[in-house]
Parts: sequence; structure tokens; C-alpha cells
Amino acid sequence: MASGEQQTVSGEAIIRQLGQVDYISTWRAMQIFTARRAPDAADEIWLLEHSPVYTQGQAGKPEHLIAATDIPVVPIDRGGQITYHGPGQVVVYVLIDLRRRGYGIRELVTRLEQAVINLLAEQGVASARLGGAPGVYVDGAKIAALGLRVRHGCTYHGLAFNVDMDMRPFAAINPCGYAGMRVTQCRDLGVKLSPAEAGQALVLCLQDTIYS
Repeated sequence: MASGEQQTVSGEAIIRQLGQVDYISTWRAMQIFTARRAPDAADEIWLLEHSPVYTQGQAGKPEHLIAATDIPVVPIDRGGQITYHGPGQVVVYVLIDLRRRGYGIRELVTRLEQAVINLLAEQGVASARLGGAPGVYVDGAKIAALGLRVRHGCTYHGLAFNVDMDMRPFAAINPCGYAGMRVTQCRDLGVKLSPAEAGQALVLCLQDTIYS
């Protein structure tokens, strides 16, 4: 998929490390993979960063973009409202066959959130869910956003974890559709992990929560 891609097989999933990639081509690749995957195809977890982009979920409302910006806005097929992706944010796409897992989409969301909570706990940071607003929060500020799509029992899209990035583009949106929602990142919480280190650690946590 990308010239710098690294691929490993770990447990029940193929792990693809894609580096920094364009949003639209990666989204299309997820759609194609999901449409074509055979019933016995291994799950895949894609670890990457994106060039600056806002993505707008299926039910997204234009008014949640609250300031003019040169960053492109891409309407996509996940749930949720508008969010921002950019370098220094770890993005993990989970291409999971839920029919083999024996649980549904809500349980998968819980398990994705738990992976972030576990990783932050390992770094001495207490985090939590927030009722009615999927994601992970530290003292009410969002550090990880989630959005998924299910097609024929298989998921794509995933989660975005703020590690060490330029946070200013969040000021142009109501993050995930919540006016006044604060956002935070690992660097500002004293977590001394690079995006690469955080990505590797997060994949390990995800494998534990998804397949336990």
C-alpha cells in the first residue's frame, strides 16, 4: 500500500505499519480490503499517521467547522462528526471480522477505548470514558477519538490518539461535534513517548483487548 510499509503477523492479526500517508487513498484501501476479504482472511491492524486533514462523519454537520482553514475537509463513511488528523497523532485502523469475535460494534468500541486507557495507565496517566461521547478523556479533555464502520460484519476505520502534534487545528472545529470540547495530548501530560513508540505500545494493548 505504501513504499515504506512494514508488515508483521502477530497473534490473530496482520500488523501493517504504513508511516505517514494520505487520508483518501488509505480510506479507499480500507473499503477495498473490507469488500474483498474472504471469510477466512486474517484481521489487519494498520498503524499510521496522516497528513493534515479534517474528516467529517456520515451524520456530520457543516456548522461544526467553526473557522476558516486551508486544511481539507473530507466527508467519509464512518460514524460521528468532524475530527482532525495530522502528523504526531497515532492512527490505528482496525479491520476486524466481528463474526469471528463473538461480540458487536459497541463492545469493540469499549475494547478500543480500554486499550488507550491501559496504555495511559502504564505511563502513569489516569483516563476514562465519558458517557455519550465515545473516546478517551483525561480530566475531561479528549486524547483519543473513535469512529467505525461495519460492513457485512467486518469493521474499518478505528481510533486516533493524540501524542505529540500541532493542536492548533482543533481550534477550528467543535471536536466530534461538541462545542467547547477540550483536547489534549501525551506530550502535554508529561508522557515522554514518541509517536512511533506510542503506536507500537498501542498496537500491543489493542491486540490484548480485541482478542481477549
